[in-house]
Formats: sequence, C-alpha cells, structure tokens
Amino acid sequence: MTAPDWLAVRFEEHRDRLRSVAVRILGSPADAEDAVQEAWLRLSRTDADGVDNLGGWLTTVVGRIALDMLRSRAVRRELPEDAAPEGFVEDGAGPEHEAEIADSVGAALLVVLDTLSPAERLAFVLHDTFAVPFEEIGAVLDRSPQAAKQLAHRARQKVQGHDRTGEADPARRRAVVDAFLAASRSGDFAGLVALLHPGIRLRADATAVRMGSPEEVLGAESVAAVFSGRALAARPALVGGAIGIVWLVEGRPKVAWAFTVRDGRVQSIEMIADRARLEDLQIGLLD
Repeated sequence: MTAPDWLAVRFEEHRDRLRSVAVRILGSPADAEDAVQEAWLRLSRTDADGVDNLGGWLTTVVGRIALDMLRSRAVRRELPEDAAPEGFVEDGAGPEHEAEIADSVGAALLVVLDTLSPAERLAFVLHDTFAVPFEEIGAVLDRSPQAAKQLAHRARQKVQGHDRTGEADPARRRAVVDAFLAASRSGDFAGLVALLHPGIRLRADATAVRMGSPEEVLGAESVAAVFSGRALAARPALVGGAIGIVWLVEGRPKVAWAFTVRDGRVQSIEMIADRARLEDLQIGLLD
C-alpha cells in the first residue's frame, strides 16, 4: 500500500466522527461535507508522520475550518418560529441527510445554537458533545484554555436558559426595539419606562466599563435614565441571533446591546464592547 493510500485509509477511519463534529457546529450537511473534505486536503498536504494523535489533529482542523465558515456566512435573517432552520429545508440533500440532522442535532437545539457566537458555538459543541479538552479548543480559537472554558460556560447557560426566556415572536421583539429606540432618541422617559420590565438588568462588559459605562444598572427607571435622549446613532440589529441595537464607527460595530424581550417588554440588556466578542458575534443590521 502506497503512502497516499495508507493516509486515505487512516482518514476514512475518522470520517464519520469528523462529519458529526462539523454537522453539530455548522448545522448543515452540505457545509459539513465541505469542511471534512477541506480537512482531507489539508491532511494530504501535511507530513502525517509527525502527527502523534491523528484523530485529535483532524478534530482541531475541522473545528478551525467550521469556525471560519461560521464567521464568513452571510448574516442570517431571523427565522419565524414555524420556519425550518438551515439544514432542514428541502435542498436536494436527500431524506437520509435530513434524518441525520434531526437525530443528531434537533431542530430546536439548532435554532438555539444559531443564537450563539461562532466561538461560543464551537466551544460548546466540542466540549459538551465531543469532550474535547479546553486546551485543544483554545488552540482552535487562538485563546487560552480558561477563555475557551468561559465561552463554553456562557454558551451552556444560553442553551439551558433558552426555554425560560419566553421571548415573543420576532415581529413583536422587533417592534419593542423600534419603540425603545424612538423613545430613547426623543427623550421620552415615561415611554422608555413603560417598555422596560420593572426588574430589568443592564450589564456591561469590562471594555464598556472602561469606556465609562456602569457595570450594572437595575430597575426600569434607572435603565431608562441611561438611554433617555441618547442612542441617536444606534441602529436596530441582530446581535448573535438576539434582537438588539448596535453603534457603528466607520462601518464597524463599536458597541452592541443584546436585548431579551418577553411579554412585550425588555427584560434584560447586555452591553458588549469587547472587540474580540464583537468580531465573534454575527451582527446584522435590520432595515
């Protein structure tokens, strides 16, 4: 057996697992196949004799490819609750692919995963589904193991808490945010208070705090005071799959605010200014 043939046999031993990894990260059979094929091309151009753990090496490579694919995807439009997420629509892939996705990921979980940033999604899937160590996940993300652990933890909280958010349908969420922006810009303090849950919590990341934002603001009137007469340059957007607003500087996100909306009022707001997180988040402006 020639060296290329031997390498192909070794790769085929890992193909099913690699495809499972890619499917869970990307949520699309076609994209998963592309990622696995790209991994094979990279392996074929590599001196495999220097790879001690081929399975781990390939998992890392597929993870990096999938992360790049997530980041380069066009901004998703927000799906109505009864629509099929990407990977479930009839695209000629065949019923066996649809069945595999439904069994391995599940439509509901796939929708939740779409609300995560690419880095959160990869860290969560690799660690919680495939038990990949955080040292290896950190290498994929070019971050420390501790940072990878924090990403997975944050993703896990979002996944576990998704069913408890009680968010309204997309159209109602958008209407609430539009009303919030209008009241903010006009300085309609009473209108803002009416749009906010009495126990609302506004949280800012460390970068936003360094920019002068309070780390935490509690209560409708206190949060309304933060935004009243402001947000003049903010625009409605999808922030990591959640409805929110974004402030652009020279066409790039400078600060984003992700909203949680329930029963027609804003329950919580997360202010994100960290550049790495902003780059990981899929932020799409809304008309």
